[in-house]
Amino acid sequence: MSTLIQPPRAVTTAPRKRAKGREVWEETPTWFGQFGKGTVLTVVCALVVVPVWAVVLTSLSTKGSINGAGGLVLVPHGLSLQNYQLIFSGGTVSQALYVSLFVTLIGTALSMIVSVLCAYGLSRPHSFGQRPLLLMMIVTMFFNGGLIPTFLVVSDLKLYGSLWAMILPSMVNVFNILIIRSFFQNTAAEMIEAARLDGANEWRLLWSVVIPTSRPVLAVMTMFYAVTYWGTFFNALLYEPDSRKWPLAMVIYEYTYSGNQMPGMGTTGIGGLQNASQLGLQMCVVSLSLVPIIVLTPFVQKHFAKGMLTGAIKG
Repeated sequence: MSTLIQPPRAVTTAPRKRAKGREVWEETPTWFGQFGKGTVLTVVCALVVVPVWAVVLTSLSTKGSINGAGGLVLVPHGLSLQNYQLIFSGGTVSQALYVSLFVTLIGTALSMIVSVLCAYGLSRPHSFGQRPLLLMMIVTMFFNGGLIPTFLVVSDLKLYGSLWAMILPSMVNVFNILIIRSFFQNTAAEMIEAARLDGANEWRLLWSVVIPTSRPVLAVMTMFYAVTYWGTFFNALLYEPDSRKWPLAMVIYEYTYSGNQMPGMGTTGIGGLQNASQLGLQMCVVSLSLVPIIVLTPFVQKHFAKGMLTGAIKG
């Protein structure tokens, strides 16, 4: 009795067929595609992380470590908080830190109040002067009075040399208002009508219905304003001649970019400036400027996509 042995079938790989109705980018990526994506993402992450790592590590390094590395430190060696103790021991940087905190907190609060009220008024249909006001605000996005007229207005308002000169000229951002307005327009009409039937006025509608349903866009706009005020530089350069009222960004420019020596750091109880590296002190100031972004981003990240996309698509 003989048995028939069938030859093994040749394995052929059929070309992948795209599912009907699905785009190319919706298909499961190939091995080569996944490897390429991983490589690109790794390179992008390295371009972001390595400079931050070098700045923070240099700020924590001693003068000997910085001199041994010949500049920015990439490998930890001889870590110390000496540079931070120096800049917080009283002087220009400490004062600039207080100024930046004041400008950021007060400026962000005022900007959000004005933006929310303006966006709510523009989002309500048939509100007084809605169309002309909206067009006037959009025009200011493309045309403005120019640098000299703005400076003269600030000077005539007696704001020159005041901390308010770093807040009031940039308190209203039309682009942010338009995004908030678009988000407010998406509030469910049924909720608003139900609140009106219960006797809610416009203030009650805004506070109890619109704002609670618009937390994503409000969180994103708050971060935008906070980061802008924290890094305010141009207004300080124009309107603030007193170095004691400079924000942190102005100090970074003056003592990091221009390379000037930091005053008031030569008489401390830990050895003074002669034991510290100027580059290490400069990187300390740069590291401090990164703190708000690093702190705010994890809390706002979950709202970022929804807040930006929903507010930008419809309107």
